[in-house]
Order: sequence, then structure tokens, then C-alpha cells
Amino acid sequence: MDRDILKEYNVNLDEVEREVADIMGGDSVRQEMESSYYTSIRSFEVGSILKGRVLNSVGDNVVVDCGYKSEGMVPMSEFDDPSEIVIGEEVEVLLEAIEDDSGLIKLSKRKADRIRGWERVIQKYKEGDVITGRVTRKIKGGLLVDMGVPIFLPASQIDVKPPGDISQYIGKEVTCRILKIDESRQNIVVSRRKLIEEDREKKKKELLSEIQVGQTRKGIVKNIADFGAFIDLGGLDGLLHITDMSWGRISHPSELLAIDDEVDVKILDIDREKEKVALGLKQKSENPWMHIEEKYPVGTRVKGQVVNIMSYGAFVKLETGIEGLVHISEMSWTRRINHPSEMVAIGDMVEVVILKIDKEKEEISLSMKQTEVNPWTIIEEKYPAGTKIKGRVRNLTNYGAFIEIEEGVDGLLHISDMSWAKKVGHPSEIVKKGDKIEAIVLSVDREKKRVALGLKQLYDDPWTKEIPDRYKVGDIVKGKVTKLANFGAFLELGKGIEGLLHISEFSDRKVNNPADIVNIGDDLEVRVIRIEPEARKIGLSLKNVSGGETKADTSSLSTESEKNSSCDSTDSPKQG
Repeated sequence: MDRDILKEYNVNLDEVEREVADIMGGDSVRQEMESSYYTSIRSFEVGSILKGRVLNSVGDNVVVDCGYKSEGMVPMSEFDDPSEIVIGEEVEVLLEAIEDDSGLIKLSKRKADRIRGWERVIQKYKEGDVITGRVTRKIKGGLLVDMGVPIFLPASQIDVKPPGDISQYIGKEVTCRILKIDESRQNIVVSRRKLIEEDREKKKKELLSEIQVGQTRKGIVKNIADFGAFIDLGGLDGLLHITDMSWGRISHPSELLAIDDEVDVKILDIDREKEKVALGLKQKSENPWMHIEEKYPVGTRVKGQVVNIMSYGAFVKLETGIEGLVHISEMSWTRRINHPSEMVAIGDMVEVVILKIDKEKEEISLSMKQTEVNPWTIIEEKYPAGTKIKGRVRNLTNYGAFIEIEEGVDGLLHISDMSWAKKVGHPSEIVKKGDKIEAIVLSVDREKKRVALGLKQLYDDPWTKEIPDRYKVGDIVKGKVTKLANFGAFLELGKGIEGLLHISEFSDRKVNNPADIVNIGDDLEVRVIRIEPEARKIGLSLKNVSGGETKADTSSLSTESEKNSSCDSTDSPKQG
């Protein structure tokens, strides 16, 4: 202190100094001041909780007096309800810093509340206790629950099955069991799932002790799979298999049920050791097959809906739970069906006749074709032998052609009945697929469902009169080469009459291959050397055709031809 100033105020400095020395010289005073000093220092250590009084609010902050030389500022957001801040109210705050840049001490009410809350929780709860709190927000890996202090509820511990979106729990109260308390980190981990499992286990034991086969119970659909649905009976899930859902046909359980549906189910079977329960829905009503024979006698005509199509037939629903099979062979009397879809489609209403019932196997055989008259029962009357018909060539095979006489009724035109005189190697030489032709009915076999047709029978057999009268041995005739074989060539002589020029009759010289001498399409002059009406053969020769032989020569040629007849008959196929 400046001595000159003290003099102005008539203060004797030496006297003051002696007074101070006397006061401070006492042990009790010195100890008291030291205690007061250290107490003040301890009270204002950073990290300590202080009691303060609200003085005012400035902007977004609340001014709090904690008894320090300067006031402290607390963010208004740290108060639960800033609108209820009362001046003069006492609050607890955490000292974060002695002085900040503005010269004020830095305080936090939120941190003080958390420390006090943690202390209360530690005093009140221990691991294994049940607590209730409100979910405040979602964080990585789970939720934060407020119970005075924020505690962690992992996503895996929210429910028995993982929830889709855990945000749905925000704002809701949840009851959990404390799994772990970490005092050093001030952290608590809780589980809601644990309580649910404990509750379910308790209910499951109660349920298994009282449930009986044949009972009807209420349940909630918890899960749906391709093979059925799991129903929560209250502590235990039972399986409702898809085959026990309906007496009728269903493709997937979702056609009848949805998750969270409440249903009444029947207890079919209980395995108490494995804790499994089989449930039924259809068993609540009578099996429609119980009186099937009385309701659908064999021979009855009924209408039904096509519900499924397989390669071997179509299933027709007569009523819910009653389906019958129309085999592909029972779809049409006349049509050749490769697949049932050619006749019916799913959803079609069809008329059927009951053919057979197997109550034990729950099977019904149905027929569509027997609702109509079998055309083969009147086919003989409608198309007797000798009837001329007009039809379309529907298909060709190596042995003949199928002619559609009417829808679903085909006749076979065999290759041997296509021409009297021409040797037909394949039906395509005479007819083409799609051709409209006229033919004659040769025979009808109602049992085998066959109609034999003839084309050549439309005309008289030329071998009976025309050919013998027209062709004589020794005649020179013209013909066109139509086919070549290793044994000779076939010539068209006109009007479908065909003759064989054997390889031995090509030349006096030996011929190994007819193609070396003639080609298909060549026009030749040949001599008739043999006529066999019974065998339907005409033998031809190129030898000495231009020589102008006499009758005697012709006779000798005929004799020579007879020597070769054995070769003709063995080397050439039968002519048609």
C-alpha cells in the first residue's frame, strides 16, 4: 500500500502493520483462515457438483450464482422445461471450468443431473432388476432408454424376433431387465427380450399343463411359410400345416391367413417333450368326403370348375374340398389330345359324369366325353362299307395317310390302297398333307375305332380287263422313267400303269447300274415281254427294240423273257 496515500488519510502505517502482526500471530486465527481457504478451493474444483441459485436468464443461457467471485452460465437447453425456470430457484450444477474467455465460470446442469441420476440408480438397482423407461432415440446398435439416466437397449434385445425398424419404439415406454451395470463407465445394458422370453416360458408351461387334443383355442398368426403358418397360442407356437387349413385346394397359406390374424384352431396333436403342437383349421367342419357316395352317385352328371391341369388330365372342383380327375383319355371320344390344355383351361366350367369313387383315397374319376354320344357307336351306320366320303389329308406316315372324315374321326388310307397299277413307295407320291380328296370306305372296326379307306377302289381294277386288252407281249410301247432301283427302272406307261425294266433287259451286254444307261424322266421305247395280271406286273425290255423283230422273234423273245422271270420275281418288290 502507498504510504503517501495513507498519510493523506492520517493512517499510521507502522501502527497498522503492528495490529496485523498481532492478529495473525495467533494460531487459532491462522488455522481458521487456512481451513476456510482450502475449503473454498475444494468446493470450486473442476468436475465438482455445486449448489447454485438462478439469478437471471440472458439470451439462451441462465445465470447461476454458486458463491464464487463470478457467476456461471448454464445453457437454457439443459433445463427440462425452460419456460418453468424460476429466479431464485436452487439448482445443482457441474463445474466444468473456473473461468472462460468472458470471465465467468462454466457450469453444466445436464452433467450434474446425470451424475446424481447415476448415483440414485446405483443405489436403487442392481443387475437382474426390472426397470421401466421411455425410449428417447435410436443410436448405432440399439436404443437409448431414459430412466433418469440414459441406458442402452441393444437391437438384438428388443424382441424375440428382430424388429424391422427399431425407430417405431421411440417415445414408447419399455420394461426391461438389467443385464449389466458398469460403474466405471457409468453404463447400463438392459434387455426387453429377456422379459418376453421369461413371460413366454411361464405361459408355455401353463399352456402345456392344460392343453388337450381336440380342444379349440384362439391364437395369433405369427409367421407364414410355404408349408404352413405358426400360430401363437399364448406362450407356445403351434404349426398349422397347409394340408390342415382347408378341405379345398390352396396353393399358399397366405390365401387364407395374414400375420396378426386372430384365428380359432383345433388341437390335433401334442408332443409335450419336444413342446410341439399340431393345429388344424379345416377340422372344425365335417369332412365333405364323409357322405360323398350319397351326394355323387356313379353315373351322375354334375358341373364343376377346372382348378388344375397336369399332363395326364385335369382336376375339376365339384365343391369346396371335393375334386375329381378327368383323365386325358376321358376328354374326347374322337379327338387325339396331346395335352389336356387343348380341351380345357383353368377356370373353365365343365360338365362331367361320375365314373368311380374311392372314399378311402378321397379320389373321384370323372369323364367329359361321356356327357356326349360316342360317335363310334353309330359310325357303322353312318359310314357303311362302300360309302364315298370326302376328307382332308391330316397326316402322312410311311404306311399310308390319315384322312379326316369329320371332326375327330379319321380313316386310314393304306399305301396298298392308293393305286391299282403304280408301285407307291411313299404316300406323298399320291397325296399331300392338307389335300382334300375323295375316298371310299372299305371297312369299319367300331371296337378298335378304325376306318379303312381306299383311293384305288374308286375305279375299276385295270388288271381285270383294261391292261390285258391294251398290252400284249411283244408290243412296243412308250414310257417315262419314274424310279430307279439297283435291279432296274420303273416306267410310267400311262393312266397310272407302271412296268418294270429289269437290269437284265437293258442290253445284251452286262449292266451293273441302271443309272449308267437311263435317268429319271427319260422317255423310252420298250418292248412288253411279260404280263402277269395276278401278280400285277408288266415286264419290259430295251433289247432289240429298234430291230423290227417278226412274230417269230417276238415269240422267241417271250421265251427268253421267261428264262429271266425268276430273276424278276426275286429281285423286284411286289407292285401295287
